Amino acid sequence: MAETTTKTHDVTVAQRQLVLSWAGVTDVGRRREANQDAFFAEYPLFIVADGMGGHAGGEIASRSTVHHLSALVAEEKVQREAIEAALEAAVRDIADHPEATDEGTGTTLTGVFLEFDENGPHWVTLNIGDSRVYLLRDERLVQVTTDHSVVQELIAAGKISPEEAEGHPYSNVITRAVGASELTAPDYVTLDIRAGDRFVICSDGLTKELTDYGIQHFLREHAEPAAAVDAMLVAALENGGRDNVTVVVVQVEDDSSSTSGPPAE
Repeated sequence: MAETTTKTHDVTVAQRQLVLSWAGVTDVGRRREANQDAFFAEYPLFIVADGMGGHAGGEIASRSTVHHLSALVAEEKVQREAIEAALEAAVRDIADHPEATDEGTGTTLTGVFLEFDENGPHWVTLNIGDSRVYLLRDERLVQVTTDHSVVQELIAAGKISPEEAEGHPYSNVITRAVGASELTAPDYVTLDIRAGDRFVICSDGLTKELTDYGIQHFLREHAEPAAAVDAMLVAALENGGRDNVTVVVVQVEDDSSSTSGPPAE
């Protein structure tokens, strides 16, 4: 496992200086021959993609999607309209790739980004598929994104319980993906920025091996994002590592070195 490092970036919210810090890691796991996951974590965009459709197809789909979205950071165009245009370009690339012939070729996509408007910055989560974004706020972990999966639809319809979903024969079947077909726009959720918040962005290789309680435990045990992602990865591998595992942690803290306040009259 490569050494994981924490990166930081300052952001001003309502004349208050905050520090964003983050780290990410990906691993092939213990049972797969190739890693079809991909991630990108650079201010202001933090995303995870979990490819599917065979060895080559899954890698093509996840990496193409991350490539097109990461380019928005360099262009300073991390906005919903630009994100959807980038995903359309990724779909075209996946469809045109000579090795992406399987109709099941595609990738999940999930993450968070900072959106700026006249009221200042705020978080937006985006999601297609069953990779997830969690938020630890006020000592309570919540799943912000909603899975696009058969079992989630069954849960929503009251036909199975969340406990029954884990062992369900359709537990790996998703209903939306970025792939060689017409793109459906991501689901978005808007959130305010609060000091103390910690996001976990992950593929299902993590959530297959760690419960929500386990994720919360490792966040509480490790204050630094790099230490937290490494601890969660190790636990997922020790618990079986049945799939590729990818996890990104992003957190918000007060800038203790800042003395900024309202401008003088």
